[in-house]
Amino acid sequence: MHRMVLFFGDLALISLSTILALFIRNDFDVSYERFRSLAPYLLGTLLISSIVLQILRTDRTIWRFSALRDYLIVALAGVLIAGGATALGFAVNRLEGIPRSVPILQGLLIVAMLVGVRLLMRLRHAYRKRPAQFVPKDGDMTHVLVVGVSHLAELYLRSVSELARETIKVEGLIAPAGRHKGRLVHRYPVLGTLEDLGDVLKALEVHGIQIQRIVVAVPFESCSDDARNILLDLERGSSIRVDFLAEHLGFRQRGMSRDLEGASSLRAGARRSDAAFSVSPEELRRLARRPFWRIKRALDFCAAALLILALAPITLLVGLLVALDVGLPLVFWQQRPGLQGKPFRLYKFRTMAGAHDHSGRRIPDDARLSKIGAFLRRTRLDELPQLFNILLGHMSFVGPRPLLPVDQSPDHAARLLVRPGLTGWAQVNGGREVSICDKAALDVWYVRNASLVLDLKIALRTIPMVLRGERTNLDAIRKAWSDLRQADLSGVLSPSVGYEVERVGRRSAA
Repeated sequence: MHRMVLFFGDLALISLSTILALFIRNDFDVSYERFRSLAPYLLGTLLISSIVLQILRTDRTIWRFSALRDYLIVALAGVLIAGGATALGFAVNRLEGIPRSVPILQGLLIVAMLVGVRLLMRLRHAYRKRPAQFVPKDGDMTHVLVVGVSHLAELYLRSVSELARETIKVEGLIAPAGRHKGRLVHRYPVLGTLEDLGDVLKALEVHGIQIQRIVVAVPFESCSDDARNILLDLERGSSIRVDFLAEHLGFRQRGMSRDLEGASSLRAGARRSDAAFSVSPEELRRLARRPFWRIKRALDFCAAALLILALAPITLLVGLLVALDVGLPLVFWQQRPGLQGKPFRLYKFRTMAGAHDHSGRRIPDDARLSKIGAFLRRTRLDELPQLFNILLGHMSFVGPRPLLPVDQSPDHAARLLVRPGLTGWAQVNGGREVSICDKAALDVWYVRNASLVLDLKIALRTIPMVLRGERTNLDAIRKAWSDLRQADLSGVLSPSVGYEVERVGRRSAA
């Protein structure tokens, strides 16, 4: 029944496209005679459509789960329908009364409507999500690779989309054969083969993505000996969990050793710090309700739009330097936790050459950074693409710098209450020179004391920091820790916080 609904829905859209094509051709002034002359052509279109849609089986794909391959098939259907209707109409009555531009408009409208309705249903389904929580807890979002391009892999991807969209993020697929590399399966990229798995994991880590689980969606015995050894070695010797999907479905697999049960546990999403502090829910709600954040967002949007236009020549020049220095692509991205812990892609201009030379040998990181790249980093020009992050609301001009997920401890979750910043209180008081714990203390202090005056102060202090380099301000660090201890925000400050304050004090005295 559902497939019949989809089939007749497509026919209705095709009919509407054909009528609309005639309306557009005649500037929406269609007489009864012209509409009557369209009737035979419309009937021929529906006849051709019924045949083409059944041959291409467009009713097999549920619209909300459509993917690029489905859109290409629909586009092909639109071309075949318009061409077939034209040929049939010409054979019957030589397209009497039908302007020659109508079939062209018809084909374009059919493709636009059939693809558009599928895309809208997919977007509607994708954005029907529960509101993001303030901070994802450990294990709330598991990053997964799927091994296999098969019906079982497709079943798993659909299950994740339907049942675990907010707890499992599939980063891509590993194919059994190299010919699939670079293709898409339900919008998920095929990143490589099992033999490339090590390089794939390293490449994802560079982008800030830590794979915690690998789901094997092919029969174990169908894998090559090398592929089996790679999977088993990974399960024995790493903290990545390897799940054989057939086993979870209750099917015994040949060739698997049973001594691997409990080989490794799921990697924790973030490390526990020596200095733990958090903010009570009441304090979070009070801070989140401040009108300042709405004003700040409006100012960020206007300033980002103006700077993107004003700095466009400099941005183009930097892009040209990057192209000449390290080549394409010009922009590098990393996934970082943003507002309320929601991940976003942070963009920068590339400053390092590729990780391998022409012979496949790995190049040390120091050798990959050129003089031009070092200059762009030193002057912060590599961060110009982050103006678009600010424009889109992923970031702010001033706020805690977004960390890699592995460095964002739940103990320092309060820093995620606000949008991450291009610069921040921690950056102008030490930046890379201070520890993660000190940086978190400075960031949380900013969250509790943020104001337009403080933001302006941070922006002005950023200029000398860029010119002279980062310098540690021990007084600011000591004050941040002292205020946290005195506030005792949640009543659960770790005893090590007292040690941290004393350590900073001793460093200042020295």
